[in-house]
Amino acid sequence: MKPALVVCYVTLALLAGCASLPQDFERPSSYAMAETGDTRLARSIAPLLARHPGDSGFYPLGEGLDAFYARIALVQAAERSLDLQYYIWRDDLTGRVLYNQLLAAADRGVRVRILLDDLDTAGKDAMLRAVDAHPNVEVRLFNPFANRSARLGDFVTDTRRVNRRMHNKSLTADNQATILGGRNIGDEYFDAAADVGFRDMDVLAVGPVVAEVSEAFDLYWNSQWVYPLRAFFQGETASAEQVAAFRKASDEYLASAESTAYADAVRAIQLDSLQQIAELGFSWGRWKLVYDQPAKVDAREVKAATHLAPALKEVIDGTGSELIIVSPYFVPGPDFTRYLVGLEQRGVRVRIMTNSLAANDVPLVHAGYMRYRKALLEGGVELYEFKPVSAGADEGRRSGWRGSSRASLHGKFLGFDQRYLFVGSFNLDGRSVALNTELGVFFESPEYAQALSRGFDENAIRQGYRVLLDDRGNLYWVTVEKGEQVHFDKEPQAGYWLRFSTAVMSLLVPESQL
Repeated sequence: MKPALVVCYVTLALLAGCASLPQDFERPSSYAMAETGDTRLARSIAPLLARHPGDSGFYPLGEGLDAFYARIALVQAAERSLDLQYYIWRDDLTGRVLYNQLLAAADRGVRVRILLDDLDTAGKDAMLRAVDAHPNVEVRLFNPFANRSARLGDFVTDTRRVNRRMHNKSLTADNQATILGGRNIGDEYFDAAADVGFRDMDVLAVGPVVAEVSEAFDLYWNSQWVYPLRAFFQGETASAEQVAAFRKASDEYLASAESTAYADAVRAIQLDSLQQIAELGFSWGRWKLVYDQPAKVDAREVKAATHLAPALKEVIDGTGSELIIVSPYFVPGPDFTRYLVGLEQRGVRVRIMTNSLAANDVPLVHAGYMRYRKALLEGGVELYEFKPVSAGADEGRRSGWRGSSRASLHGKFLGFDQRYLFVGSFNLDGRSVALNTELGVFFESPEYAQALSRGFDENAIRQGYRVLLDDRGNLYWVTVEKGEQVHFDKEPQAGYWLRFSTAVMSLLVPESQL
């Protein structure tokens, strides 16, 4: 690129960066509806709560189809309120269907609050304004960009602020049931994409923990870091014609989506009615909800009062015999690497599953992670890297939907001593620790924690590559394919350029940004 053009682009970005966030606008506070005990959803789970007084119930959602339909089931069941908080919301099949069902709920009189991180809303203002135009729906944006159409300017002039994002993910219906975990809203998270599918984990929860999730949502919704979408369009409203056109297109899209193979698969799964929610295999016990404060956006150091990471560290400290870590983006850094090796030295078996280079959708993160593999292995930590295999090749899939041609790990969960689990949005990397806000829940579940431990031992070597060291201290990878062990001396399924460029990045990239 010619120098004059570079100067021109930088100048335009700086000029765009002169825009400022709205100052004069209304941001009325609102809170979760407390009096929802007479709703259909409340009545359906009341017998369960009566049998488990004081405890909360948790049901893991490991399959994408289950996770999507569970969301639809809660939206369709809601009678009073729906609160949704997400980092990414794709304009695709599942994203559009969920918006359609939220508008249908709003038509029934349900209050719908949608809180989105603003990073993913580029180019979607018109669609969001059409949704926000419904009198029972409000859309708010976390840490928004002042420039709606030239966001590069904000990155140039306000880097520290806009580099900090809201990574939390939750959907709560009638303050009675909630889904939280690792999934954003998009086809790749629900086994509906043809090109890539993310293996993920959510948990459906009922009981007292739901009120705590609602409290966390309210804290964000009413915070100074959140702006109503309409604050950016004061004096402008989506016209009745625009809203009608959007609703018509949405209904037509839903009708066409109902004829797809994915819709057939959704109809075929077992979680097919509200009544069956009460029949799910909830695990009941103690829990601890943890989340970053919205003020993390302005924090300059990691503190227990504002950050989730110290709470996670405290739980790991108490591990006695076994720690399982599943994290798609795993950049432990020198301190946490030594900490994990120290756990091994005091008798804790540590097993980790993260993405292989070929499976990682962010090679930059792999560049940070690869610095610590040898130290972890030398310290006795068991390390596995997820294969980019076809999501449709799995045994035991319940439907005819063939899923995506490439898989990537996206779930973030931990198992402790075959007794406790943690499910949330938190990655074990510097960005989750210090930059992005996160949400997660620890809960007591011997049955699911033991199942995780057994499943890891049985499946990790087939679903991933075990990373090992040879006698000379060199890395190699082992997996099982068609019943036979296969060895690799280089990053499996990764071409030369990807291996080379990632190795170079590992020497240059600061971990604080990963």
